[in-house]
Amino acid sequence: MDILAALKQEEAKLERQLTGVRGALVALGGARTPTASGSGRRVKKTRAKRVVSAALRARLSKLAKERWARIKAGKQKAKKAA
Repeated sequence: MDILAALKQEEAKLERQLTGVRGALVALGGARTPTASGSGRRVKKTRAKRVVSAALRARLSKLAKERWARIKAGKQKAKKAA
């Protein structure tokens, strides 16, 4: 058997073993994908917290109340018509 064939056979064997190990990690919930740094830890990307002014919050509250008042008024008209 020549060296190249032996190396390809060994590569196939190692790939099967690696697939099995990865499957076991996923089953245990500890799967980590390698990163560029090679640490294998995932870095959680956080977004800057959005801040809403008090004036905008009040305006949105007022609009929501008006919207619900229109919906409730429509339901009362439907009850009276029926």
